[in-house]
Formats: sequence, C-alpha cells, structure tokens
Amino acid sequence: MDFAPTEEQRAARELAAEIFGDLSTHERLSALGTGTDAELWKALCAAGLPAAVEEIGLVGLVLLLEEQGRTTAQVPLAVTCAYGVLPVAVHGTAEQRDRLLPALREGTAVATGAFGSGVATARRTAHGWRLSGTFPAVPWLRGATHVLVPADVLVWAHEAGAGHEAEAAQGAEAGPAASAGLRAVPRCFLVDVHAAGTEADKTEADKTKADKTAGGGTEDRRTEAAAAEADGTAADGAGAALVEAVETTAPWAAGRLTLDGVPAELLGGEGTHADVLGRARTAFAGLQAGVCRGSLDRVVHHTAVRKQFGRPLSTHQGVLMRAADAHMDTEAIRVTAYEAAWRYDQGLPAATHALTTAWWACEAGKRVVHSGQHLHGGIGADVEHPVHRHFLWGRQLDAYLGPAPGLLAELGDELTGVAG
Repeated sequence: MDFAPTEEQRAARELAAEIFGDLSTHERLSALGTGTDAELWKALCAAGLPAAVEEIGLVGLVLLLEEQGRTTAQVPLAVTCAYGVLPVAVHGTAEQRDRLLPALREGTAVATGAFGSGVATARRTAHGWRLSGTFPAVPWLRGATHVLVPADVLVWAHEAGAGHEAEAAQGAEAGPAASAGLRAVPRCFLVDVHAAGTEADKTEADKTKADKTAGGGTEDRRTEAAAAEADGTAADGAGAALVEAVETTAPWAAGRLTLDGVPAELLGGEGTHADVLGRARTAFAGLQAGVCRGSLDRVVHHTAVRKQFGRPLSTHQGVLMRAADAHMDTEAIRVTAYEAAWRYDQGLPAATHALTTAWWACEAGKRVVHSGQHLHGGIGADVEHPVHRHFLWGRQLDAYLGPAPGLLAELGDELTGVAG
C-alpha cells in the first residue's frame, strides 16, 4: 500500500490550504457566529475543489478535509462530497450522474446525509418511492438542496440482488411482513428538499414571525400536502416534510428532518448503504485529524512563547509528554483514515478499516482536543479563544461518528462474520 498523495491530490490540498488559510480566520469565524460561510463556500467551488473529488478520490477528499479541520471552516464540504458527489459518481446511473453532478460540482446544489441518527421506511407507490421517518440532527441540513437518506426496503428473504425490492416493497409496510418471508434491507434514497416542499425553519423566532406574516405555519403546509395526496390531486413531487433548526456543539447548521410520505429516488443497489456509510466515516475521520492537528498547532505556538519559571512551557517534561501523546493520537487518526480511503479508492474491502479510523477519531480525537485546551492553561477555558473552537468540533465529531463502544461492537461483528 502507498499512501503518498498523487500530484493532483497534493495540488488540491495546497489550494485548499491556501483558501482556508485566507478566509477561515479567527476574526471572520468570530463575526460569522454559527452560520455557514457562504463566501468561503463560493471560493471553494469556484476553485473546483468539490468537483475535483471525483478525480482525486476519497484519499484526496480526506486531504481536503484535513485542511478544513485545521481552520474549523464552516462550510458543507464534507457532507456535499461524502453524501453527494462520491455516492452519485460511484453508485448513480448515467442519468443521475448527468442530472445531479453538475450542480454539486458547482456548489449550486448542497447535499447532506441523514446517517447515524435513524433509518426511514420506504414504500413504493404508483408515483414512485415514498419515505417516512425522523432524523434528530442532520449536519448542514438547513442549507441543503438534497438529502441522502438511509431507508429500510422489504425484500424476499430467499432472493438476493437488485430488483427484488420493487416487488417485495409494493404497498408493504415493515414489521408484520417480516414474518411472511420478507426482510428489511437498508437502501439509499435521494430526497430533493425543494421538490418535496420542505419548509426550513431557521430559528423559533423566525418560525413565529413567518407564521404571523404568512398567515399559517408548517403544520398548515403539512396538512395541505397530506390532503392533496389523499384526494389524488397531489403531483409526484407532493409530500409532507419538515426541517427544524437544531443547534449542535459545533456550528454545523444542523436540522431535525421529518419525512412523511416524501418522494425519493433510489440510488444504487443493496451494497450502496454500507459503502456510503464507510466512505463517510473515513471522510469525517479525516476532518477530525485536521481538527486535532489545528489544536496541536495552537499548543505548539502557545507553549513556545508562554513562559513559566523563566523558561518556555514547552521545555517542561509534563507538557512535552502530554503534547507527544496528543501528537501520536493525531497521527493514528490520520494514518488509519489514509489507509481506509486508499482501500476504497483501490476497490478493496474496507469496512473494518473505516470502523477502525472512526473509532480512533472518536476515542483519540476526544483526548487530543481536551489536551489542547488543557495545555493552554486558564485561557483554554475562554470560549472566545480559538482553541475552544477546536474543542467544540472535536467533541461534535466524536458524537457524530460514535459512540466509540458502538463502533467497537460493530467492528467485532464484522471481524467475526456476525454482521450483514
């Protein structure tokens, strides 16, 4: 195996580092608050970085996300690439690639994924697939145009391969049907947020204001959509959906997603769900590696210039040992992310490697950002200090990828052949 980046990957990383370094500064992030940096996102897309992921692969994406993590840039790069560009490029039909990829490359479309917080149910109707389910916290949902949703589809237990889900799921509901020779299999579906008629609520205050000015609220829209579907007047795009703002530990512009009979299109086949999940875990582990490296960079600077007892903090053995441990943890996240990404790009089995790097990102990442804050002493507790931002991102990624014990349990099942 060779983790050395190609010339194209190295060039993309250097360009990303330059853009993030110029625009994702402490001053701009402080002024931005919890919102998405639209100017930075436009610059990244103008430079062709989301589009480049098709060529530089998952290894290239991990390199880009390391640079994002170093600066904790508030842009939907990870979700758009991990849940949009790569899944459509790898698993989409020719028609889906031609229709969806141009906008994702340009940044006029933003994708995210409802992975890690539930599974929807899918049913097939005369108008196509419909999804129902609730996802408590979907990252960067508030600005997304498309959501990749995992949903259970019923297939005949004695049949394998694509195509059988259409017959098995025709009008069937999950649960009782399982006893009739059907089993639930996770599939991936793309939901066009705008076509689904989804209302995005920025804040509770915005929601109240909108209700007063528009003479109605989200419940009215949901009721109208449901009534239209019931009396047969609904078009293929009708459905009941709701996006509610959710504030997360890190400023990820997240939202709670509720789907009720929303139209969706199937992406890929039976193995798509596992592949997308593994690639996404690897990508977000790369983001965590960057967050940890950014925290350590600040530690190096602080302990080199801050003096105690007449000499720099960095010369004290206790500080050196704590920083060295954090460095080794960061390297473990980075190297395992590179290995998993390389295996996906080479078409090799990588499920266990994705779980391994996700575990390191949770367990070691948490230790690193705690050390980064601790080694800053009293100012590390200042929520306005830049290192606190790395702490928040590290804890958010730990929660999003984990919990770590659950990843270990899943890894054990994979290794012993219990999974799947």
